[in-house]
Amino acid sequence: MYQIGFDVGGTNIAVGLVDDNMRIIQRSNIKFPFGKKYDFVSQIMANEARDLLINNGIKENHVSGIGVAVPGSIDSSGEIIIDAFKLGFHNVPFKKSIQSHFPNLPVYMANDADAATLAELHAGALKGCKTALLITLGTGVGGGIIINGQIFKGGMGNGVELGHMILNHKGDVCSCGNIGCVETLCAATWLIQQGRKAIVEHFNSMIYTEAKGNIENVTAQLVIDCARAGDSIAINIFEQYIDALSSVIVSFINLIDPEVIAIGGGVSLAGDFLFSNLRKKVTEKSVYKTYAKIVPAQLGNDAGIIGAAMLHRNF
Repeated sequence: MYQIGFDVGGTNIAVGLVDDNMRIIQRSNIKFPFGKKYDFVSQIMANEARDLLINNGIKENHVSGIGVAVPGSIDSSGEIIIDAFKLGFHNVPFKKSIQSHFPNLPVYMANDADAATLAELHAGALKGCKTALLITLGTGVGGGIIINGQIFKGGMGNGVELGHMILNHKGDVCSCGNIGCVETLCAATWLIQQGRKAIVEHFNSMIYTEAKGNIENVTAQLVIDCARAGDSIAINIFEQYIDALSSVIVSFINLIDPEVIAIGGGVSLAGDFLFSNLRKKVTEKSVYKTYAKIVPAQLGNDAGIIGAAMLHRNF
């Protein structure tokens, strides 16, 4: 049997045909039609999924289910997108809309971070874990928690918002409106902001040279590469970043004592330069002598599709 997984983003919608071994048989991408109504979006998603089935000679009765991962909050029943700002969707009965195109198949819907966590649990870095954590470090900070081998959806079904725990109550304003959220200090966006500040204040920095003095050329990877190369300004930025991220990780270790913490997202591509420094800082702060392994997530951009396709296993 096969499953269809949709990973819906504000720029693109990734669609994948996934087999029972959690392998993506074929995938495609379509541009997200921002500004269109949700029923239009569900229609183009259904069309794309049917094209995948046709291209692979698979009939609908050989599909066991459909999963949809979206970047937003989902109601406890898994039926309604409460808020998905990147999609422009608010209080949208999206599951029902998808279901209308596939009346004979079960449809599941979840937050994209939960779907990615589920993928890592079944096919990636968290495989075999009973208690674990995925943290994704991109333009925002997200992730999911595994408790007793299951996605933890919150005591009241509201899910978890790792990126919106408050890390510095005197810090910067977050996109959610609160002050000093984890996202304000641990997202790639923070590295970019600090890199741009360095260009303005430190003309002799490698960041300035590599970005050719143009703040638009600054990326999180550029800042990390400059730190790796030994630039003192970039090293200072990177050390502040590691300090903040390690505090978040130690807090989770103290709270749920996970077996493994996997880190994904664009920042994780810094590899051992990130992980070795992070592990060292966590060791300095940890109250435990033995604690979670801190490892890279394994599935990358496939996590959303695979996790969506696997929703029937946990939801």
